[in-house]
Amino acid sequence: MQILRKTGLKAYSQALSLGQKGVIDLIKKKGLIGRGGAGFPASMKWEMVLNEKSDAKYLICNADEGEPGTFKDRFILMNNPEAVIEGILIAAFAISAEQAFIYLRGEYDYLEKDLKKTIKSVTAKTKAGTKIDIVVGAGAYVCGDETAIISSIEGFRGQPRHKPPFPTVKGLFGKPTVINNVETLANVPMAMLFDDWNPDLRLYSLSGNVTKPGVYELPLGTKLCDLIEMGKPKNKIKAIYFGCFGGCLPHCDIELTPQNICGKDCMLGSCTIIAVDDTKSVIDAATNIAKFYEFESCGKCTPCREGTMRILALLEKISMGKGKKEDLVTLEELGEVIRDTSFCGLGQTATHHLLTAMKYFRKEFEDKVK
Repeated sequence: MQILRKTGLKAYSQALSLGQKGVIDLIKKKGLIGRGGAGFPASMKWEMVLNEKSDAKYLICNADEGEPGTFKDRFILMNNPEAVIEGILIAAFAISAEQAFIYLRGEYDYLEKDLKKTIKSVTAKTKAGTKIDIVVGAGAYVCGDETAIISSIEGFRGQPRHKPPFPTVKGLFGKPTVINNVETLANVPMAMLFDDWNPDLRLYSLSGNVTKPGVYELPLGTKLCDLIEMGKPKNKIKAIYFGCFGGCLPHCDIELTPQNICGKDCMLGSCTIIAVDDTKSVIDAATNIAKFYEFESCGKCTPCREGTMRILALLEKISMGKGKKEDLVTLEELGEVIRDTSFCGLGQTATHHLLTAMKYFRKEFEDKVK
């Protein structure tokens, strides 16, 4: 796998010889984009922060992998942590950051001890002056939001903030900040060092009703059917969830690219694939996801705080066979209001799974309320 390649810390030495602008130009030329879901060019973030005038700048590695069904960053941290640390040091050098943080998901706290050893080893070998600290989150899904991560590291409750100003202008402790996820930073040294580094390779977290779940490295444009076949499902797959926030599609022979998936009203995001076979109920899946969003709502804004509870109550009513036809209309209307009026990405995508499921599996919902 490309993501497991070792660089021997040679990429950091190359970064020092290239200089800050040279590093950013090379990353731009190689076409490294963020792997956290938004697909924002890494070089653009770095350039923004480098050009900001400030007495301090920060780098945050987002290791708060809270999206259900996503475990690719854990795979990297367990199998190639040196690449992540080297990527952090290169990015910190490129933006003039003397302090970096790894925001580690609370459920990944067992990785902290080995990560600290890797940080100590890599910084000693490279003689880098950047200080890297680990902040372990408290398990809040909302802290996957970049501004919520900032609040949490600062010691406040993990809740999203207004944008603008964006973190590249006013981020951690009010200073310019770059936030990249684990997979993005792990690719930095490889992109710099290897001429055959492929920018189109992605890590797919495959789970659900398959007998061989796991992390698969495949290029963008891979057929969804091919990926599902690698997972060896026992039964016919009828639905695909792109995590919780990415929405739901009927299983089809579609190429896995952000453009294709968006064209189906879904989002490829961080390449999370949850397969649901024809022995399972889409309504039950929707109810489980609704429970997750209701629990994880930070409570900051009314649409998400109150709406997720109401969505869950309606779905539980329908799943128990007590629903009415007008409940489906209410679900759709409520889902659209929550999507359009919530403050942050959590609320804005909290009903995406439901709205797409009701679009593509309408008959299941209608049969349940007859």
